[in-house]
Amino acid sequence: MVIEILISFGVIAAIIVAIVMWYVKTQNELVNLDEKCKNALSQIAVQLNSRWDALLALAQSASAYAAHESETLIKTIRGRQGVAVKSAADVNEQQEAYVDVLSRLMAVKEAYPELRASGLFEKTMDSINEYEEKVRMARMIFNDTVTRMNRYVRQWPSSIVAERKGFKVQEYLVADDKQKKDMPNLFVQQ
Repeated sequence: MVIEILISFGVIAAIIVAIVMWYVKTQNELVNLDEKCKNALSQIAVQLNSRWDALLALAQSASAYAAHESETLIKTIRGRQGVAVKSAADVNEQQEAYVDVLSRLMAVKEAYPELRASGLFEKTMDSINEYEEKVRMARMIFNDTVTRMNRYVRQWPSSIVAERKGFKVQEYLVADDKQKKDMPNLFVQQ
């Protein structure tokens, strides 16, 4: 009888230890995924800032040809540099502003053929293309990380820990219709 009670307590204790270990492991994984999401968002912010810097250089190279238009664009770009990116919505807002400014710069380029022939303008455009690729890759990494986080937050039984610890489903970065339509045409070299 005593042995049966000890065995029962041992089994119960083992179950409790297993549950506690699972809970701690799940909570640690949620923290890990949350930090990866924050890191991926931070990487996007770094690439966005670099891209704005390159866009500023492009606007400055156009200033000799189209002073008024370039001055307006330079002010707009400087206002966007260093803007805090804390969420997917912030990234999407930055992307919309970027597409707008870049399309205006391309209009300036079309209006001034001598600017189009400028080696500095083309070289700067090449660097913008490189930054655009880096931003695209950083966005993909962010969305992949968010997918893993969201699965963990939504799937049972990890959803129990996520709810108790306050972890929420994260927003994805999305490409709007204007961006999908305009972006490929902006980088065509003429």
